[in-house]
Amino acid sequence: MKANNKANLFIVLFLLFHTLLNAQADEKIFERLNGLKNNVFDFYNVDGYEISFITMSGNFDPKTISKRYRGFKLKADAIVNSDSSLPLENYVVHKQLGTGDELEGYASYYFMKTGNKDIAAVSFVSNHVTDLAFQRHFVGLILGKKIPDNVYSSPRTDSVNFGGRKLYLGGVCHWMNPNNIQCSGNGQMNWSVCKSQEQADFVLEQQRISVMKQRNGKVLTDEMVDIIFEGSEVKARKVIWDFTGITSVLVGMTGGKTLTIFFVSAPVRGNFISCVLSFWNNDRITKSGLAPLLDEVMTIPAGIEKKEEE
Repeated sequence: MKANNKANLFIVLFLLFHTLLNAQADEKIFERLNGLKNNVFDFYNVDGYEISFITMSGNFDPKTISKRYRGFKLKADAIVNSDSSLPLENYVVHKQLGTGDELEGYASYYFMKTGNKDIAAVSFVSNHVTDLAFQRHFVGLILGKKIPDNVYSSPRTDSVNFGGRKLYLGGVCHWMNPNNIQCSGNGQMNWSVCKSQEQADFVLEQQRISVMKQRNGKVLTDEMVDIIFEGSEVKARKVIWDFTGITSVLVGMTGGKTLTIFFVSAPVRGNFISCVLSFWNNDRITKSGLAPLLDEVMTIPAGIEKKEEE
């Protein structure tokens, strides 16, 4: 009898310990996570992933899923596999985006039957190889409604969750994507909060490669510079891109001739941020030599930058 009591106590303690570890792991994820909601989608960004969640109605079969979620560009004959580790009836699709030198990243799509006529879909898009354990866990957090309200930024950008610090932007900017803010005439930045420096460096390098593949314009300068980013003294890659004489929608909208881009990977409040910051030569430039949005998160200790000649 005593042996049984000891065995039962061990099981209870083991389960409590396991639950505590899971809760602590989730808290670390929530520290890195930023979310946005609109009337249709929930969007998230964490560890280099852009994640979306939406529920639609319809029969749970490949033909209906392909039709209802046509934005994912999946043919019915590609929706065939399931994941037995998930508790609900499901279909899962993993695919590469682009091929060869034009490889743009990886995408995973999870479709789950959550009701008689309800189909929940969670998509993951990233530049890095698929992490199935993370994806399965995050799907569980979404379906279990375990994501706390404090991870969500305001859709109006009056306050933005930047790696655990609120940026108060007064609603003058707009979201391009999760963790991608554009402030007309005041700069733009996109970022991801990662769990390690190695992961942040990798995400940043993939973003840099993607930017440098652009066929419009030419690089004027490409150099490493010293900056202070969210309190950390780090090296950043500074690239000035020349669009003089180039005809494109982007240039036409901005009216700019040169675009200055900073690529930064840095430790921030116990995590690590990969961030790309940019501004046009005709944006509003402060005494720091940067656009106002960039002033919110970085400084250049070497002195005042000169505005590029128009």
